[in-house]
Amino acid sequence: MTSSILEVFGFGHLKTSPSWGEVPFLCPKILTAHGLRLLQNAHGKKLLGFDEVITGTLQELNHQGMGQIVEKEMDLRNGTRLVINGIMADANQLVMYYTLTNPDGLDDMVTIDTFRPSRITGLFTDSFAGGGTAIISDDQTEIKGSMSFDPVSPFAKTLTLHFWQQLQDGQMVESTISFPYNPNKAMQAQFKQTINKQVEVDKGTIIFRSITASPTMTVIEGSMNVENHDRVSVPLGGIELLANGTAVPWLGSGSSSSLRGYNFDIRYDALPPHLESLELVVKEFVGYQTLEKTIALDALDDKPVMLGGKELRVKKVSVSSQEAGITIVTDEDVMLDGVSIQTKSAVIPLRTTVGQEYIKEEDGRIKKERTLLFDAAEEPQSMIIEGMHYMKPYDIKIEIPLD
Repeated sequence: MTSSILEVFGFGHLKTSPSWGEVPFLCPKILTAHGLRLLQNAHGKKLLGFDEVITGTLQELNHQGMGQIVEKEMDLRNGTRLVINGIMADANQLVMYYTLTNPDGLDDMVTIDTFRPSRITGLFTDSFAGGGTAIISDDQTEIKGSMSFDPVSPFAKTLTLHFWQQLQDGQMVESTISFPYNPNKAMQAQFKQTINKQVEVDKGTIIFRSITASPTMTVIEGSMNVENHDRVSVPLGGIELLANGTAVPWLGSGSSSSLRGYNFDIRYDALPPHLESLELVVKEFVGYQTLEKTIALDALDDKPVMLGGKELRVKKVSVSSQEAGITIVTDEDVMLDGVSIQTKSAVIPLRTTVGQEYIKEEDGRIKKERTLLFDAAEEPQSMIIEGMHYMKPYDIKIEIPLD
């Protein structure tokens, strides 16, 4: 089946910005997906049709017959047929594989609302959806996809998938489909170890609490109380896990609020079978730099202004009867703080940021372009920047004992 990528699913929320700083935007390229592999039954027969959404570790587990075939079917409200083809489960996650078919055709965007998985429940189980991907056939009649969930209880023998589907009037309704689950076929954790190490960063602390390695992936859990952790798109993306001196592929991360900050998990690929050393490296993490920089706007050119080693270019200044706008381009990890403009009559703080997009330079670097809006109906003479949030190099190393 020839096909094209349909959609990457991700979950998160946008936070408001204190003071006059910018607010981060979610970008499709940033949303992470994991668990996109193939499945195979105990007799070595492949579940066909998922080849274009599979790579790596789970594909290898497939060939060992580590999945469970389900093949549970259900008709959705719009006539689309849903099939839960199979699952693969271990101590870190459950990955579900599904197919949607409709001979009348499946519209890309409509299908997202037709089938939107949210969680899986069962005995002592309430597992939320994480990320996944899907492909749609060229004739637009079939979608093959996968979705990962939090791990399920070893006591559950029946699982229920909860998902949202859209009615003809546009309303969303929650639906369910149940299927059998054999916890004895779930793969066990290969390695668990307490870390309990604390790292100091510019605006707070990170605590790495534990590591759990299972056949499908490796999870680092911890907490952070960092004032500006949400000022960059993927603050945990600069934390590496080294196994035998080699970086383990980073799959994704997530966080949730707690009484003392945020709890987080970072997901990596499975560890190698023969482990001699294990090390966590905070290569980079969100930092803050005070700038107190004033940029003249009366004579613009194409030359970038340096902000503590980061580039900023003023692309355009516009003024209307209601507002002034400044379009800027910076490195993709830069978020400005305490931004205002100086006019002939006043200093005016940033009101909002609009039109953010990521652009690729000729040299391959990714830049971030957006327009800063101010409540000013006169030409700004200069722009004032108090500081910036950015991904700062730390290179802090934590050795994880293997015994």
